[in-house]
Amino acid sequence: MTKKPIGRNSLSLMCLKICIPLWLAASQASAAEGVPYTWKNVVTGGGGGFVPGIVFNETEPDLIYARTDIGGVYRWNPADNSWIPLLDHVGWTDWGKLGVDALATDPVDPRRVYMATGMYTNGWDPNLGYIMRSTDKGNTWQMTQLPFYVGGNMPGRSLGERLAVDPSKNSILYFGARSGNGLWRSTDSGVTWSKVTSFPNPGTYVQDPSNSYQSDIMGIAWVTFDKSTGTPGSATQTIYVGVADTAESIYRSTDGGATWQAIPGQPSGFLPHHGEISNGQLYITYNNGIGPYDGTKGDVYKYNTSTGVWTNISPIPSTSSDNYFGYGGLAIDRKNPNTLMVATLNSWWPDANIYRSTDGGATWTSIWSWVGYPSRNFLYTQDISAAPWLDLGGNPQPPEIALKLGWMMGDLEIDPHNPNRMMYGTGATIYGTNNLLDWGTAKKVNITVMAKDLEEMAVFDLVSPPSGTAQLLSAVGDVSGFRHEDVTKAPAKILTNPNSTSSIDFAQSNPGFVARVGYADKAANPNSKSVALSYDGGSNWFNPSGEPAGTKGGGQIAVAANGSSLVWSTSDIGVFYSAEGNSWTASAGVPAGAKIASDRVNKNTFYALANGRFYVSTNGGALFTPTAATGLPGSGNLKAVPGVEGDLWLAGGSSTTVYGLWHSTNGGASFTALSNVEEADVIGFGKAAPGQTYVALYASAKIDGVRGFFRSDNAGGTWGRINDDSHQYGVTNSAITGDPRVYGRVYIGTNGRGIVYGDLKGDTTNNSSITPTTATFDKKTANQADITVTMTLNGNSLSAIKNGSVSLVSGADYTVSGTTVILKKSYLATQSVGTTHLTFDFSAGSDPVLSVSVVDTTSTPGGVLKVQMYNGQTAASSNSINPRFKIVNTGTSALNLANVTVRYYYTADANKAQSFWYDWASVGTANVKGSFVTMAAPKTGADTYLEIGFTSGAGSLSPGASAELQIRFSRTDWSNYTQTNDYSFDPTGTSYTDWNKATGYISGSLTWGIEP
Repeated sequence: MTKKPIGRNSLSLMCLKICIPLWLAASQASAAEGVPYTWKNVVTGGGGGFVPGIVFNETEPDLIYARTDIGGVYRWNPADNSWIPLLDHVGWTDWGKLGVDALATDPVDPRRVYMATGMYTNGWDPNLGYIMRSTDKGNTWQMTQLPFYVGGNMPGRSLGERLAVDPSKNSILYFGARSGNGLWRSTDSGVTWSKVTSFPNPGTYVQDPSNSYQSDIMGIAWVTFDKSTGTPGSATQTIYVGVADTAESIYRSTDGGATWQAIPGQPSGFLPHHGEISNGQLYITYNNGIGPYDGTKGDVYKYNTSTGVWTNISPIPSTSSDNYFGYGGLAIDRKNPNTLMVATLNSWWPDANIYRSTDGGATWTSIWSWVGYPSRNFLYTQDISAAPWLDLGGNPQPPEIALKLGWMMGDLEIDPHNPNRMMYGTGATIYGTNNLLDWGTAKKVNITVMAKDLEEMAVFDLVSPPSGTAQLLSAVGDVSGFRHEDVTKAPAKILTNPNSTSSIDFAQSNPGFVARVGYADKAANPNSKSVALSYDGGSNWFNPSGEPAGTKGGGQIAVAANGSSLVWSTSDIGVFYSAEGNSWTASAGVPAGAKIASDRVNKNTFYALANGRFYVSTNGGALFTPTAATGLPGSGNLKAVPGVEGDLWLAGGSSTTVYGLWHSTNGGASFTALSNVEEADVIGFGKAAPGQTYVALYASAKIDGVRGFFRSDNAGGTWGRINDDSHQYGVTNSAITGDPRVYGRVYIGTNGRGIVYGDLKGDTTNNSSITPTTATFDKKTANQADITVTMTLNGNSLSAIKNGSVSLVSGADYTVSGTTVILKKSYLATQSVGTTHLTFDFSAGSDPVLSVSVVDTTSTPGGVLKVQMYNGQTAASSNSINPRFKIVNTGTSALNLANVTVRYYYTADANKAQSFWYDWASVGTANVKGSFVTMAAPKTGADTYLEIGFTSGAGSLSPGASAELQIRFSRTDWSNYTQTNDYSFDPTGTSYTDWNKATGYISGSLTWGIEP
């Protein structure tokens, strides 16, 4: 009845391993000349990753910190209810500091804040841990290195807090370490640390000894002070420590930390996740798992610090058959000390839950409860308008609902200054409310997203298409990825199925065709696929019917220049190719694990790099042949330049082998290493600089001894550093791409800080614009007319006008006079009926697009039509295809149906005989006819169409009238079709809607829809 978590925390730890950099080297020296840039996050509005800890300062209102497992720490900005990142200065060599395992804000001097940083304790992080300290609320930091590792992204990271400031004498701090290193203390405000040798139990619990990630000793869980036992200026005498030990887990000192004893009578069998003191009671949440994504039993206890009595106050005790979860988050209302809240850490089905008590745990109410299965009563509303994608694209059945209250709810906090405000972290965002005190009244608690500007994702791949409405497409481990039409706004949905994406690519000459691969959740759905295709620029996705047998998914996908074929280098079983995604064949001649890329001009050519050898395929990925190129790295980031056949760039290597950036202009036959680049890990291309014809190059690299982001406007001849020491974002070796439509803009995938993008700082060049941005062209000869466009140049010049990747010919297809462009009717008449997008490529700034609606009103025997459609059968695989049509006369005169035909485009999937039937027709089935037509030139999603027509007996349609048809066709052997990749297939419609992928004709002239 439980479900596994989504994203980084659910991929059998796969993403955790992928996120680890394979090489690390840097030094500080004189860098290549800097280029001023402004850096921002691509907005998701919700974060996208796990927030294991939220810490309120007890003295200063609105001073709040959020720690993340791989994305650093943030401070609340009350001016606009957003979060300010505090560790963007963390660079290449010290990337582990972005893992924050504990945080403490000083209750005596709120300017002081401390944190324990380090990503992994199992060797993946080459650096030891640190205690970092700040005296200006995190604006600047000093640090002390510890003699052991800290695990901000290890199991148990939502326990805590392990770091605590003595509220009576704030120069004293305690830190509970992992890996059996015990309890540590500082008496000089975190500058120096020593082990508390008298502490008897360093914690013995291990999550899974057989797994390299989960096999470390958990250690100490939390430290809390009993403020009633201290006086200002003197050490607090009574201190409680929770350790990860299922036998004895709660220890106490009553002499300021000199000696320690296990508290008598304490519960056993569980692990203490949080411990808080209120009104003389120590409250503890227990769990049989360490978290953040396990735990199936648990309890909540309180310990009376005066009487020594332990009381089980669990909302649902572990002995109940209704308890199938452990408890995680614990919050105390400091204004109302008998009020507390606890959260289930992981109750995946049907959802997480939050419990609230106003009488010290004697009684509880839950934020949702059963009212007769499968119905539930909700005491809350949930608003995700700030990040609409947080519904995760789900379509669950009751009792589950589309929007989860949360998961991995390891921390839950009530504002100590405002008991109406509560926040809690989840596996994807921070949720919270500002009307908590309405709980239990006639009003509902309003839960909203509280993660503005907190962007925390591990990003694996990025592409920015040259045309279309998508500005950026991303592949993300945690929440699969996004399609951004505007990088300053949160997208409406995430990419789903697969729910984690490792690679994404598009067809250069047909950017609407996009493919991606990731990791399907086979446990939840054995028929799920790890590959997905889109024919509309990433708006909608379909899973083809097949994938390489036995793969767990992942790896890298490359799409042919025109979308005619795919090559997939899987994460586990080798390289495969496919024409349509339904059937896959092993590529010959190329090793497993190869890095791949498609030529961006020649549809037949693909490239591969493996073990220092370079390979080329000239037949769509079927056969790869090694070239003579030598001196290459064993692996790397390989990309082909748009518009130039055979022009390749390769970044990669390691400090122990070759390392750098290589360029080939002959399709990989040979490569030249760039002597001015010492190390490079990813390479990307953007719009050429003003006056240049070659793409701008972007790299995460080491040049002149300095690690950073660099741009070259002259094919690598010279480089300028475009970031600064305040904007480093840890390791950035996964993805980088320039924007092909905006000169100077670059997108960078980080390992924990989401997607960042840079623009030229202080650029006085304004964007150019055009008027109009939409127009209509009639192909009817008598109605053909040129289209006039007026440009507002703003200091720029027009470089080209492009239809996709093809440039129009100046003088023949269009003319320019001053700021006026005339698009010639002779060119427009060659365009197919539908919408033609013409991009005006200016020397600088963004490129506006003119969308031309191409119609054809050539005289026909009366009437104008439109076609509406939906599919009666929407299963991915079916033995029949069932389109349902409504033909509507939208003209002003009668439409003779004998002159009308409609086409449904699909892939036949097999060379087998087919039959069709007319289940029902409003004009009578005897008056309907049809035939199958095999297309001379197959298109994406279509190699066949069924053409439907009418006999004279069908009569005519008066203006506004319609005719309905219900069609069914199948193979004569009743074997299955795969519909998901069919051009005319509508997977979501359940009623008639205008459908331009089914085309309509009058006397053979296309009058409705877009042919594939």
